[in-house]
Amino acid sequence: MLSKSESHTSWQESMISSTWLTYILEEWTGVAYHCLYYISLILCVLHLILFAPNLIFIIFTCFLNLLLHIYKRKNGLDEDFSNKSWDNGRFMVASILSMCGKLWHGYELHGMEKIPEGPGLIVYYHGALPIDYSYFICNLYIQTGRLCYSVVDHVFSKLPGIQLYLNLLPGVHGGRDESVEILKKGNLLSVAPGGAREALFSDENYNLLWGNRKGFAQVAIDAKVPIIPLFTQNIREGCGTLGKIGFFRWFYERSRLPLIPVYGGFPVKLCTYVGDPIPYDPNITATELVEKTKIAIEKLRDRHQKLPGSILRALLERFDKHQKED
Repeated sequence: MLSKSESHTSWQESMISSTWLTYILEEWTGVAYHCLYYISLILCVLHLILFAPNLIFIIFTCFLNLLLHIYKRKNGLDEDFSNKSWDNGRFMVASILSMCGKLWHGYELHGMEKIPEGPGLIVYYHGALPIDYSYFICNLYIQTGRLCYSVVDHVFSKLPGIQLYLNLLPGVHGGRDESVEILKKGNLLSVAPGGAREALFSDENYNLLWGNRKGFAQVAIDAKVPIIPLFTQNIREGCGTLGKIGFFRWFYERSRLPLIPVYGGFPVKLCTYVGDPIPYDPNITATELVEKTKIAIEKLRDRHQKLPGSILRALLERFDKHQKED
């Protein structure tokens, strides 16, 4: 325990040190202390706004997960998500997300009539924060009552506080055999072949970063289902990453941890476009099907996205009444 005199001395030294630091800052910048205080406060707020979208997204997802737990307990439900009693809870979550998309991003979905009534593999471009995909599956469910299974990274399967949300939408991460089985049962399944690499290291030119991945194409061939291309306008202007900085790329390639800072959360206009399905062809190889899918998504991109992307233009498009629909 410090004595009263020692505490007083420590406080005096702290004040002297603080006064000295303030004096140095004032001399160096030519700005009074109270101005520096407000400048620092503004910078802190800007930092939170720019670099907190991932955290906000996770917190919001946890909130939805909490609502589902309340719904589950209130209705005495078990983990059988095929039970019709879960439909109201699923509709509640879909409605909340859909409303957020409409209010914050003026979200629109075009070409939903192109999605076949039977099974199909939806392939989409992966933005830094795939909030557009969440809007898509929620709007799909609200308008048609159809669920779309989502292939998600194993990282998400380990995150606490969102498991009920993932199971209800639902998210899967069991590999190729599970994916084929889901499609053979007549369901829709979606995948972003670019995954975390595309999310973190693609840029305003919307390059597809698929590497040599062709497992999704083999799944479509094995399940004998069409591929439906999907692209969202301005998704990279809503949120961006610091993936261009060499250290972050080096860190990801060695750890495979998607811990690259994400910034943004800007209320840009988001429009998701569904492309023409690529029908099942028993004579096509997985490599050829990958190439056809790439071309289909790039055509959607080139038709609906001005390149390179611009945050200012994407914000102004919220007020553009002449958006292209197809």
